[in-house]
Amino acid sequence: MTALTSFTSAAASLRRRPALRRPHLLAAVVVAWLVIWLFLRGRDTLPLAGADLTPLHVKINAVTDAIDDSRNENPFFLYFINYFRLFIDEFVTFIQALISQPSFGRPVPVVGWLGVVSIATAVAWLYGNARVALLTAAGFVSFGLLGLWQESMDTLALTLAAVALSLLVGIPLGIWAGLSDRFDRLVSPVLDFMQTMPTFVYLAPLTLFFLIGPASATVATMVYSIPPAIRITSHAIREVPSPTLEASTSLGATGWQLLGKVRLPMAKRTIIVGVNQTIMAALSMATIAALIDAPGLGKTVLKALETLDVGTAFNAGLAIVIMAIVLDRVTTAAGRRVEDGRRPGRAARGPMWRRVQVAGTLAVAAVLTYLSYVYVWAAEFSGDADLGAYVRRAADAASQWTQDSLYTYTNAFKNFTTHALLNPFETLLAGSPWWLVGLVVVAFAAILSNVRVALVCAVCVGVLVGLGVWQDSMVTLASTLVATILVMILGVAVGVWMGRSDRADRVIRPVLDAGQTMPAFVYLVPILGLFGASRFTAIVAAVVYAAPVTVKLVADGMRGVAAGAVEAATAAGSSTWQLISKVQLPMARSSVALAASQGVCYVLAMVVVGGLVGAGALGYDVVAGFSQLDLRGKGLAAGLAIVVLGIMLNRVTMTAARRAEVSAHGRH
Repeated sequence: MTALTSFTSAAASLRRRPALRRPHLLAAVVVAWLVIWLFLRGRDTLPLAGADLTPLHVKINAVTDAIDDSRNENPFFLYFINYFRLFIDEFVTFIQALISQPSFGRPVPVVGWLGVVSIATAVAWLYGNARVALLTAAGFVSFGLLGLWQESMDTLALTLAAVALSLLVGIPLGIWAGLSDRFDRLVSPVLDFMQTMPTFVYLAPLTLFFLIGPASATVATMVYSIPPAIRITSHAIREVPSPTLEASTSLGATGWQLLGKVRLPMAKRTIIVGVNQTIMAALSMATIAALIDAPGLGKTVLKALETLDVGTAFNAGLAIVIMAIVLDRVTTAAGRRVEDGRRPGRAARGPMWRRVQVAGTLAVAAVLTYLSYVYVWAAEFSGDADLGAYVRRAADAASQWTQDSLYTYTNAFKNFTTHALLNPFETLLAGSPWWLVGLVVVAFAAILSNVRVALVCAVCVGVLVGLGVWQDSMVTLASTLVATILVMILGVAVGVWMGRSDRADRVIRPVLDAGQTMPAFVYLVPILGLFGASRFTAIVAAVVYAAPVTVKLVADGMRGVAAGAVEAATAAGSSTWQLISKVQLPMARSSVALAASQGVCYVLAMVVVGGLVGAGALGYDVVAGFSQLDLRGKGLAAGLAIVVLGIMLNRVTMTAARRAEVSAHGRH
């Protein structure tokens, strides 16, 4: 406690010192850490063998066994959980009955493939534009051409159910968090828990409560997809300029009028990013949710990977990516059209033309939907034009060529990153006494953030020690830091490019969608071929998964910089580099901070997948707990440890960014 008091006192005194002192204090802490490590390395590192359990792990095993035994007797299950499970099951089953599964005594769904394509295209046309409508039609037809129509519709049904429920909960809570600092502080740890808790950890408890099937899969998807909706909506509400709010208030606007007429319209662009991220998160769960019998493309991917069939797995993963791109483009175009409709001069053709357009589109869609209800050819997609076979063969050939041709270069990059970054981080963190690492973490938090965050970090360190997985936590933390560094380098570089160039945005965004929605199990096979089973393989998988969200958020922040500020800087003779580094990035600091926070969360979410490809540490503990009942307690403890690491890193990065922003405003 004495050391903690001294660190917090140093943080308090830091507020009265120039900001330039902060790097020197950080350097001093690092030097002191290295000196002490030289004398005490290997001591008090709290190692725990893979099969060893602590008393806490044994107690967790007993609790989970008791829950499993009382599921059919406890009133909480009988009168609440069972009804909730029934509602979700019926909701998903109803959507499946409409578009994917034979139902209501019919050998085909109520709406066949032609009806689904026509309805989706009509929605894209009415709320988007002709280009988006063509993309939607081509995307949905491609599901059938790939030989995966029913599997794709099952995935779409589960996704629609999960996204609808996630947005129904997430957007209102995000608005509340954006308006209330107190609620934001209350909900942030919960969101950290939901977003960083590895999926494998809560799959097992969910099956205890909701059994195996669509209900468990939908809830698991919601747990992962609700946090982006809340966080990004809250961020959008908070980014509304204060002068605009003050002007509206001075004109007599009430709180509800401010929300409905000012905050939400001005935050719409960023809220749409949140909707997109919710969709991407839901689709990214398609494969993992298949482990608990979720219907759709995920099952196809898992079955293919059991035999390392890269072609079949890629074919199904490609269908998931196409679905993500279509849904992303439709929602984005709809948001832009609604926003454009509010601008003066956008209703030149008059309401009559719009009514004719809507009526004609709905009439065509209704006719095609009726045909799909009546005729088999319009209900079942023909299997004659199976392009999936060509895709499978091409994917197999490309995977083999990549492994044969690029192994030399990828192996060199792997060795450089491992020896230059990963090994030093891991040696220092895992080889230092636990109390020394704890003091360093608290010191960093106090210097970069504030006393409150330092106390939170101190509690997190204590929790990690209590969970009995300290050394594995430090190994995971080292990999997380390396992956986050790589993610932010990519995020800032590519995000700035996309934010400044519409052409780059159009070209790169589909690639980001593919990286974010392609199931990790699909690209793990070629990554394994390139890098082998190692810690670095897990880092590459985490970068592929986490970089897209950071790039999108940075690009959105760059586009949100006021045009007047950019024009003023350009008129003053600023070069491109000066414009980016002195104007756009500083003014987009909050978006970059959110990108860093989300990047950490997404990297940690991939820890368990990393455990499958040789990363070890917490990821392996979670996987072992999921597959072996005797290690279930340790697996849950390891999952909680990942959450604690996420909370700690998130608090430090976000608070440090806010403090820097306040300092920047103070200087101006």
